[in-house]
Amino acid sequence: MFAPVQEPSEQPVSVCLLAFPETTPAALYGLYEVFAAVGASWPELGEAGLPGRRTMRTTIVTRDGGPFVTTRGIPLPPTTAMAEVESTDIAIVSDLDLASMPGQQLSWAAEGAWLRRQLEHGATIASVCTGSVLLAEAGLLDGVDATTHWGAAGLFAQRYPSVRLRPERILCTAGPEDRIVTSGGSASWVDLVLYLIARYCGPTEAMLISKVFVLGDHSDGQLPFAMMTRRRSHEDAVVGRCQAWIAEHYAVPNPVTRMVELSGLTERTFKRRFKAATGLAPVDYVLTLRVEEAKQMLETTDLPTDEIAEAVGYRDPASFRRVFKRRAGVTPARYRQRFRSIPGVAAVARPRGASRAPA
Repeated sequence: MFAPVQEPSEQPVSVCLLAFPETTPAALYGLYEVFAAVGASWPELGEAGLPGRRTMRTTIVTRDGGPFVTTRGIPLPPTTAMAEVESTDIAIVSDLDLASMPGQQLSWAAEGAWLRRQLEHGATIASVCTGSVLLAEAGLLDGVDATTHWGAAGLFAQRYPSVRLRPERILCTAGPEDRIVTSGGSASWVDLVLYLIARYCGPTEAMLISKVFVLGDHSDGQLPFAMMTRRRSHEDAVVGRCQAWIAEHYAVPNPVTRMVELSGLTERTFKRRFKAATGLAPVDYVLTLRVEEAKQMLETTDLPTDEIAEAVGYRDPASFRRVFKRRAGVTPARYRQRFRSIPGVAAVARPRGASRAPA
């Protein structure tokens, strides 16, 4: 996997993952790793030093901060004690191994009181899967919509009748300013993490993270998640000048011919040097730039596909659709549907023209 390079941030979003022996570790560590990548630079993907990107500072919090072994037999290293956390922006309860304890033993009084204090201080309180049981025990779900793993619906009906359970949903928001967020089955931590990233760090960051970690619907393979990767730097100044020009003029007619003219080289020499420097033939480089710009417009605008095709250099919409599907693995309409379905992303658009073309 690519390695992020963390950029400093003035106001990182603080995230506390509340853990105890009944916590199942898969979602806990998944959340930790994804949040740690938010706001980071990904030089290979052309994502480096973009202004205004927030980071997320994640801490695992337990009752006393000491290490323990989960009920699944996986050790959890020393963490931060609840008493050491006065306030946080987000507090999350991961899914619980309810089978390891009889129903009458469902009691996390200290953790519930800590969560209530965080909510009073303005935090967003969230849960993954059966983690909503702890929120219900703490009284945080009384009289509001909530979801959980479908298998826990009976427990809610018996033990928490005041909760308006919506087991058919993947995400439910409720409470003051929608600051109580519950998610469905254990894999729904993916929907939760993208929703929280979009909410606190913006939809552009959520979409980037979804692509980097390939989070979401995998039925169409990996191509819909792929981005234009940044090749290692080169010292060919002529090719570099042509790259800078095409980043702004990829939609012009006959762009490769125009680059050859700009280079002052013969066509054969230019194509050879361009591929040696960038790893792509000039025509493939142009097609990739056009598809990348089209992706951004599909993600962030409501423009019809035909208008997007023309904006990126295709007078024939059918030709654009063929090229897009060959390179992205899906049709433009399917691509828009996939990435607009990321929780919290669809309502906010990124400004047009912010191409990800590598320098």
